[in-house]
Amino acid sequence: MASQLEGAMETLINVFHHYSGKEGDKYKLSKKELKELLQSELGCFLETQKDTGAVEKIMQDLDENGDGEVDFQEYVVLVAALTVACNTFFWENA
Repeated sequence: MASQLEGAMETLINVFHHYSGKEGDKYKLSKKELKELLQSELGCFLETQKDTGAVEKIMQDLDENGDGEVDFQEYVVLVAALTVACNTFFWENA
């Protein structure tokens, strides 16, 4: 039986690959795929964003190599940053 952390890691991997490869490189997220992932998996987060260009800004921030796509490593950076932000929010408001 997998530990909670192993299960969380498996979920991160599966979510990425569920959305990647629908168009273009199957190991990367296009802007359209990233937007779909964010809307489906982090809809509450996006709803709180007042900036209509939030997805575009996220894409630009994540796409470190400038290829117009988000690879798995860049995706993990997003998840880690959001997790840190959520941790801070929940611990400060507990």
